[in-house]
Amino acid sequence: MLTYLMEEEEHGKTSAAKILARAINCLNPKDGEPCNECEICKAMLEGNLTDVVEMDAASNNSVEDIRSIREEVNFLPTLAKYRVYIIDEVHMLSTGAFNALLKTLEEPPEHVKFILATTEPQKLPATILSRCQRFDFKKISNENIVKRLKIICENSNIEISEDALKLIATLSEGAMRDSISILERCVQDSSGKIEEEKIRELVGIPKIENIHKIVESIINKNANDALMVINNLIEEGKDLNNLLWEIIKYLRDILLFKTTNKLEIYNEEEIEKIKQLSEKTTQEALLKLIYNLSELENNMKWSSQKTIMFQAGIIKNTIEIQNDNLEQRVEKLEKQIQSGNIVYTKKEIKQGKEEKTIKREEPKVEMRVPKEVIQTKPGEYANYWNEVINKLKTSGKIVLYTNLLNTKAKPDNDVLQVEFKNKITAFAKTVLSKPDSISEIENLVKSVSGKDFRIKYVENVVHDTIKAQEQNINNLDIPINIIED
Repeated sequence: MLTYLMEEEEHGKTSAAKILARAINCLNPKDGEPCNECEICKAMLEGNLTDVVEMDAASNNSVEDIRSIREEVNFLPTLAKYRVYIIDEVHMLSTGAFNALLKTLEEPPEHVKFILATTEPQKLPATILSRCQRFDFKKISNENIVKRLKIICENSNIEISEDALKLIATLSEGAMRDSISILERCVQDSSGKIEEEKIRELVGIPKIENIHKIVESIINKNANDALMVINNLIEEGKDLNNLLWEIIKYLRDILLFKTTNKLEIYNEEEIEKIKQLSEKTTQEALLKLIYNLSELENNMKWSSQKTIMFQAGIIKNTIEIQNDNLEQRVEKLEKQIQSGNIVYTKKEIKQGKEEKTIKREEPKVEMRVPKEVIQTKPGEYANYWNEVINKLKTSGKIVLYTNLLNTKAKPDNDVLQVEFKNKITAFAKTVLSKPDSISEIENLVKSVSGKDFRIKYVENVVHDTIKAQEQNINNLDIPINIIED
């Protein structure tokens, strides 16, 4: 018999393998469970039964180690019914060791059982997997972990709050053994009732108020406030990896609340704060923050300057949220212009007091294809490029119009090179590189020049401020009033 136990994290696969070994050898099994009272069970519990062999493949992964097993399997068990081999972390075996073991796994003696345990099944050869009965271990729910911890605390006379139990279950991430280890550490360092703050202090997790302030500052586009809280936590000796993990987890919880409107491990006051933050941002922005900070977490593992990288990462994500918000605002403006929810006004002063407002209809855009192709000599700038830019303005493509002002275009075969007099900003590059934007410009170029061109930008990207982007819009030669929907 071949049994294959697999799990994503440490959730007791080796313990389950030992229980299974006892069950198949127990003299008085009860509904398939070992009695733990017979001679075989007691010998296995005490570690005195030579018929059960446990091997760690991480340190015994050579061909010679497997050859010793092949020689032993021919001998009958001394006391038990079956000789059981438990190979832990079996994915660590070398290719040669797998090949040496394969013949034995194909035709094992009747008195021999193999139990293979691993956390990475994808590394096992298909020839091994096809001969195993597989059992996947799942994460234990927080609810079941809390129930088990309550039983342990009651039997051990440990006084602990409900919030503390929930925090331990969350920190263990589905692993019962980890939750018990955290509980043991709390008992050793606490003389009275174990509270949530005590667990946070022992594990090195900042208070939820500090995490909220950091995330709130990022969402509010205030890097200074975020760095102030972070620097205070660093001075207190908080671990940066734990701090970043808490920030990511808090952002995830905001995203979950925004999606499902439910959260379990927070009190009413904390949920209200999360609700307020969720209303200030979008799901897309939260997802982007989570991915960016997760990438920052990976990069910090290999950096010798973790503090600098952490602070720079927070500033970078705050700036990106600013750019995202500006892009959303400008896109909203563009959509309103296209939908007709824009009124162009001109104010005139009459007799020094009265104002008269003249409403103008939005100009209509006519797309025309010229009768003949406009020819441009090689190396010369296209004289029709300004007309293309003006058509972007009249058609309501304000974002494209403002970012293409003061540019020139030079044909090069079937490519139209758009050259920027000044360096293009990161925001402008993002907007102009969108497929829809490129398609819009190419269509306008064709309508004016009569020839198909591919657009290519000649520029150097630098990070600019939002103030500069908003100034481009303010420089338009038309006053704009936005009527909200």
